[in-house]
Amino acid sequence: MGLIKTFVLMLGLMLLFMFVGQLLGGEEGMRTAFWIAVALNMYSYFFSDTMVLKHYKAVPVKENDTTVYPIVKRLAEQANLPMPKVYIVPDNVPNAFATGRNPSHAAVAVNQGLLDALSEEEVEGVLAHEMSHVKHRDILISSVAAVFAGAISMLANMFRVNNATQQNSNRRTNSLAVLIGVILMPIAAAVIQMSISRTREYAADEGAARLTRHPEWLMSALSKLEDYSKKYQMKNANSQTAHMFIVNPLSNVNQAMAAIFSTHPSTASRIERLAKLKKEL
Repeated sequence: MGLIKTFVLMLGLMLLFMFVGQLLGGEEGMRTAFWIAVALNMYSYFFSDTMVLKHYKAVPVKENDTTVYPIVKRLAEQANLPMPKVYIVPDNVPNAFATGRNPSHAAVAVNQGLLDALSEEEVEGVLAHEMSHVKHRDILISSVAAVFAGAISMLANMFRVNNATQQNSNRRTNSLAVLIGVILMPIAAAVIQMSISRTREYAADEGAARLTRHPEWLMSALSKLEDYSKKYQMKNANSQTAHMFIVNPLSNVNQAMAAIFSTHPSTASRIERLAKLKKEL
């Protein structure tokens, strides 16, 4: 199912780029946009994880690390998954994400703040959540969506530049460019991220609870992470990659809008579901 969604996203990006190219440059513009979209699709499939890790200045963790590496190794064995690469992001705001194109090419990253603020059991709950994303193959579509959100922002900027340089004779095209570039494109990016994020977070929470057999570890961790995210913001957090994290790193930015266009279900609802699962387990 994840591969089908990824293919649909890639096809949608290609068609969107071709539409923009035709609008801005006719048939020649459409051909150019087609090849740009092909290059973006190839890049997003093979290198989107590298892009995200570099953006957050993630540092690889060595096997002799005694904090996070042993926990990930144990969880990988329990979940019957290949050992992913492990990274630490030098940021004091606790959070975590997983990326990669499949379980054999996966990476799990945690902020330094997560290791400082959470107990070892809570850290394990968070890492089990990220390993569930790896097992469910959410990581490819999540990483690809981050590239696509950036591409859509680039298209929006193209429309703004085009609108500013057009002559009065093309006023009709200008109006359409403004409508698509300023209003529709950002909404399209938000819808893409929302559609892939909310349900998969619930599934990863459940997967973590079943993997550790202790839903209360993740429940406690989510409560702390939510509190931090409302008070502090990660240094390099942006809307293109916010959906990849276990809690929204932009929760403290325009909270009224965040409630409408949130890429995550509410933490309260996630904890409530985990509490019900705890009774079942």
